[in-house]
Amino acid sequence: MNRPAVRDFALLVLRFVLGAVFVAHGYRRWFETGMARSAAQFAEWGVPQPKLSAYLAGSVELIGGALLIIGLLTTLVAGVLALLAAAAAYFVHLDHGFFAEAGGVEYPVVLASALFIVVVFGAGRASLDGVLTRA
Repeated sequence: MNRPAVRDFALLVLRFVLGAVFVAHGYRRWFETGMARSAAQFAEWGVPQPKLSAYLAGSVELIGGALLIIGLLTTLVAGVLALLAAAAAYFVHLDHGFFAEAGGVEYPVVLASALFIVVVFGAGRASLDGVLTRA
């Protein structure tokens, strides 16, 4: 299992899944919930600068998720998204215990941990980063 092709495929799958999750959340924040409602939710949760935070979170989720999928600026994007997941765990989920069904920290901690793997191991060869560094 410790073969470069297997590792690269695993990183591709991980990047694709994480990217799709973040694109979906960003899309929902921008186009379904709307920024006004997202900012109101952020204010209810006690997030600092709720309007600015909602716009930043929605943009980073949408654009960062897309960059993860294609594997461009991967380690930087994964690091920023991991910080976003950690902030969500702290500001939104910490008071609700551990389990996701109760709104706890389980889900953002799993996201942050998976993103940490991408930060440590990079995008892999099946990415734009991999193509650009080989050129």
